[in-house]
Amino acid sequence: MAYSFTISSNVLPNGRTAYLGARLNSPEARFTIGYSTRYQDNFGLYNTDVKAGLVYQPGTYRARHGFWVDFIYPTAYVESKGSFFCLNTYDRARFTFGFMQYAAHVPNGDFVRYVRALLQLPLAAEYFPRLTLKQNRICYQSNDETLTPLESDTSTKGLMEYLNPTLLDIETQETICAARMVHWAQHDALNQQTQVELAVTHFQANLPRYHRRLGLDQAPARVCIVVCDILHQGRATFDRIAAALNTGGNWDRAYANLLTIGAANYAERIKSLKQKIAEGVGTGVLQKTYHAATNTFV
Repeated sequence: MAYSFTISSNVLPNGRTAYLGARLNSPEARFTIGYSTRYQDNFGLYNTDVKAGLVYQPGTYRARHGFWVDFIYPTAYVESKGSFFCLNTYDRARFTFGFMQYAAHVPNGDFVRYVRALLQLPLAAEYFPRLTLKQNRICYQSNDETLTPLESDTSTKGLMEYLNPTLLDIETQETICAARMVHWAQHDALNQQTQVELAVTHFQANLPRYHRRLGLDQAPARVCIVVCDILHQGRATFDRIAAALNTGGNWDRAYANLLTIGAANYAERIKSLKQKIAEGVGTGVLQKTYHAATNTFV
């Protein structure tokens, strides 16, 4: 039987509204879905809460994915502090979710691949009974069992509108979908594992492409991490990154140069990224260099 959620709200002292969810016929306490916010002319929800046991810990996944779980950790931390249920429904992506902040507006992007993977998990029908996969496309199934694709190679418009109909208000559909996503991520280890597997796969697949553009062979892991973080967030072009790396093989200077990119607008993110990288280098876990021929760190 599909899970059903009730939604309530509570105005906070700061003037924002907390949206709370509860699963029908369940003894579980109410849980926070998110908080109202306004971004430019858009209205939506955000949830940056951090809860013990629901935060990405590399050690939990190291046996399965090796060094890559440590490689992605600094970016996971600056994206969400590692929260598996980090939520944003107020910008042009309409719906961004997870510890790596997968965004729904990119065709065949991380969020689309995440939802495709979720719909193959045992609890999929309980959380999203109207969504199904057909030929690896996310589809909406109506009462008469007609299937309507919500995404394609060129658009995710249908999926975005299903999750968050507009940016003009915080709609019931938006809060219900957010409740389902937050609750699922909090209560299913397979959901969390899926997020990690997608992140590792994404970073593994992208690094050879970045190497071909930037020449990263023998670069320290810390340099590769910053390159990946810049491109994951989209705060600079390949040309700008290449200029920072153009140091005649002086990786220390290249690393310092990379950390200046976007500093005017993203100083706190870069500070936290640098801190988490330093911690990894200090423990020795990030004391590796990139071997482009095998796409590994040694």
